[in-house]
Amino acid sequence: MTNSMGTKLGRRQFLKTAAVAGAGMALAKSALTAEDGFKFKTSEDDLNIAIIGVGKEGQVLRDSIVRIPGIHVRALCDIWPYNLNASAGNLRAFGHDLNTYEDYRDLLAQEGSKLDAVVVATPDWVHAEHANACMEAGLPVYCEKEMSNSLKEAQTMVETARRTNKLLQIGHQRRSNPRYLHAIDTLVHDAGIFGRITHAYGQWNRAVQPDISVADSLALDAATLSKYGYENMHQLLNWRWYKKFGGGPIVDLGSHQIDIFTWVFGINPKSVCASGGLDYYDPSCHDWYDNVLCIFEYDVPNLGTSRAMYQVLTTSSNGGFYEKFMGEEGTLNIAEVPTRGNGAEREARVEEGKWLKYATQGLLKRSVTPIQINKTKNVQVDVRDTLPTGQWPIPVGMTKPAHQPHLENFFNAVRKGEDYKMNDIDGKGGSLNCPAWIGYETAVAVLKVNEAVAARKTLDFDPHEFHV
Repeated sequence: MTNSMGTKLGRRQFLKTAAVAGAGMALAKSALTAEDGFKFKTSEDDLNIAIIGVGKEGQVLRDSIVRIPGIHVRALCDIWPYNLNASAGNLRAFGHDLNTYEDYRDLLAQEGSKLDAVVVATPDWVHAEHANACMEAGLPVYCEKEMSNSLKEAQTMVETARRTNKLLQIGHQRRSNPRYLHAIDTLVHDAGIFGRITHAYGQWNRAVQPDISVADSLALDAATLSKYGYENMHQLLNWRWYKKFGGGPIVDLGSHQIDIFTWVFGINPKSVCASGGLDYYDPSCHDWYDNVLCIFEYDVPNLGTSRAMYQVLTTSSNGGFYEKFMGEEGTLNIAEVPTRGNGAEREARVEEGKWLKYATQGLLKRSVTPIQINKTKNVQVDVRDTLPTGQWPIPVGMTKPAHQPHLENFFNAVRKGEDYKMNDIDGKGGSLNCPAWIGYETAVAVLKVNEAVAARKTLDFDPHEFHV
């Protein structure tokens, strides 16, 4: 088995890890009284939830959930006992009183009436099955992105949410990040400090990584794997590389940032062209492209055509991940990790005083690296270049784990008693930051990239594609 860092674990290491987790659980419980337990609600604002899928992404969400007051995990589900037991031990160490299940249907049958919401973090290909079953059981759902690796299945999620009138939040967590909210809603849309955004660029580059493996002693048996649709442990552990189970790196990684393109431009793309391939990894155990480069075109109302370029690499970590939005008066540099992007860059032709006013208003911080021409030293600027004007940092911080605000956004909507209709595209303004229809629009845009790579030509979007 592998740990969260991707290191292979043998049974001895696994047992040692489990023992440490158990000791932590005992220490935590010794500090709790019966009244401190998490089995039952202690106030009207408390929520009892279940998590279906506690693999890598489910563990990330779990670690954010334990930081949110009033959220009590009552049940966990995962087909692999290793993941299930590890997460159960972790949560019990934080005082959560819960039951564990292999099959989500058993969870819903036994726990459904006691729950207020469910978090789904299983592989993409079963998101629709799990989310739909939960909504049919009367429960609001937070579902990790991508909604599905199949648009047909993603459509069923929107249809089920609409029919059952249950909340469905999709896990594009940047939509709830306070830095992104300030940068896009306030700086780009409200204040318009960058002028017309003509181009965008985003990337997510990762270094070469070996496939995940597991010690035979920890592997699931063939019958259980087959029951849940997997031929072997390699498929279960590396499902993101298989077309049956996922959409490849452009979906796993690029989806987050391509979603932001639409948020900034305020409209869905009209076309996409792309190039990519399975050029590095072993095609006998990988289906999907290991690198993709694409260009989207957007017809922005009253402004004209804007273009967004995106690349995802799995053979080089150069530059990591970030987004840039380039406008006639300045550029927004932003990333989920602030060290990779956290500021605005003024175009030299724009008077500095104009941006000093933005700083005075609290929209930006003053430039921390202004570059001045030192005439006494006869510093020369190449005639082909434009003098940089320094970075103006975004004054809004993000002190929580990346997924926590998005989960809080969902749980608060559940507490308010909101439903699908309140958050529908034609609704009256619910508070979800990524309701079902936004998640679906992003799925349409992203999944088309893989089609464009295969077609080796520009593909146009029909506006009706983005609606269910």
